[in-house]
Amino acid sequence: MARCIMSKAFSTFETGFTIGTTQRMQLKKLSLINYKNFENISFDFDSKINCLVGENGIGKTNVLDSIYQLAYGKSYFNPITSQNIHHDADFFVVDGEFIKKGRVEKVVVSIKKGNKKIIKRNGKAYDRLREHIGLIPVVLISPADRDLIMEGSHLRRKFMDGIIAQSDATYLQQLLRYNKVIEQRNALLKFFAANGTFNSENLAIYDHELTGLGAELFEKRKDFIAKFLPLFINRYAQISNRKEEVSIAYKSQLLEEDLAILLQNSVQKDLQLQYTSQGIHKDDLKFKIGHYPVKKFGSQGQQKSFLIALKLAQYDFMKNQLSTSPILLFDDIFDKLDEQRVLQLIKLVTQEDLGQIFISDTHRERTEHVVKHNTERYQIIELQ
Repeated sequence: MARCIMSKAFSTFETGFTIGTTQRMQLKKLSLINYKNFENISFDFDSKINCLVGENGIGKTNVLDSIYQLAYGKSYFNPITSQNIHHDADFFVVDGEFIKKGRVEKVVVSIKKGNKKIIKRNGKAYDRLREHIGLIPVVLISPADRDLIMEGSHLRRKFMDGIIAQSDATYLQQLLRYNKVIEQRNALLKFFAANGTFNSENLAIYDHELTGLGAELFEKRKDFIAKFLPLFINRYAQISNRKEEVSIAYKSQLLEEDLAILLQNSVQKDLQLQYTSQGIHKDDLKFKIGHYPVKKFGSQGQQKSFLIALKLAQYDFMKNQLSTSPILLFDDIFDKLDEQRVLQLIKLVTQEDLGQIFISDTHRERTEHVVKHNTERYQIIELQ
């Protein structure tokens, strides 16, 4: 069973404070029962920097993931909630006490095997998970983010959609509805194929709804990229000392043609494929260094810097939209970054006073050296 030893260097707890006109999000207390490798453990956090240190496999990442769970209602690393229950138990409880805009927000996520997940805010359960999205702004930077570059377009869409949805509840509702209609249209296409039949009027019902929803989602994604791109370019320049030029291009079939026409022109193709081949569910983001894809031509260090810049730009965007500084989680911060780059990164986030920060690392001395170089205020939490 993991336990923790906490040591602090200059620490007092604020009860909600302001950076300029932006409120700062703060996690004061965290309690985990039967969550992943933890049977029962509690933490009291510093309002500035919290460093989780310990050997591999001790649970540092699981603590960060539990904070993410409180914010998004699901694990960052394993979204199948029941699989995050401790192997000797039949339930888990993640309990967090936050300070937001001077108010206490108590969030509890729990599940029992065979039952639905329950998320409560100040003792009251949500009817729908989407009602919780945006309450607790959190940005997590992890080695697993490499999948954003290396894997398929669905992860980049998920990244984009997740950021937009934090501050636009209507967008999330429209996106969920759009995906539902795509499922229904695909089921109809399969029905046509299985029965050797076709009814254009039935298909037109779905096409009409997709056209309206797709157009609105498309415009919001375009608007997001227009605001996000300058933030990203600025962050990459800070991290790389302006060594390379980077870009993000929004790729969408709707940039070339209206969705109604695309759907009409692809009917025969869709009937053959038995799924909808045109629409915003095919959108992608193209990541480049110079004129070349970062996936193929970026070094490991460049890819890591690209990903960190993406996440810091996510932080900036969410802060601007929500007028609240999100909690920033750095998982395994030294992965593929040397100490000098980490020192530069910590200097960047501490000098700007980004708000509450959590850092995980295997080496206490290394982490404390980097943090002490930039701030007198931090807490070391050693997991054993």
